[in-house]
Amino acid sequence: MSARRHLLIVYHSQSGHTEALAQAAHAGAQAVEEVEVRRLRAFDAGLDDLLWAHGLLLGTPENFGYMSGALKDFLDRTYYPAQGRVEGLPYAVFISAGNDGSGALAAIERIARGYPLKPVCEALIVRGEVDAAALARARELGETLAAGIAFGVF
Repeated sequence: MSARRHLLIVYHSQSGHTEALAQAAHAGAQAVEEVEVRRLRAFDAGLDDLLWAHGLLLGTPENFGYMSGALKDFLDRTYYPAQGRVEGLPYAVFISAGNDGSGALAAIERIARGYPLKPVCEALIVRGEVDAAALARARELGETLAAGIAFGVF
């Protein structure tokens, strides 16, 4: 392929668990040479980053059964300006959950349908501590999303 594709990883972390997952996903995505990866904290990411992307990976802790306020802020800030400009953008989600993560996932999916973004991988929900197996799954998620956008699967 002549032009590199772009993967944007947007995440928020307070305890470090979600950041560890974001780092692992980033490492996995970097294994795909055809893809340039940009990993940003949610408060640092904006519309230009979203418009740059050919794929989006969203990461959040589960806060009170919901996504983090920082990730919600990113989605709020980019929603209206992105309308008609990111339709069908492939995306995936990873969640560090203290409970079951279903509320956070449902909220992200509901908002993503409004953009509308295209879900392309099963969400990774890590319940409890982030161990080596969880990091391996995050790495695989990053690599899968990157490969899919690099080779036109998504």
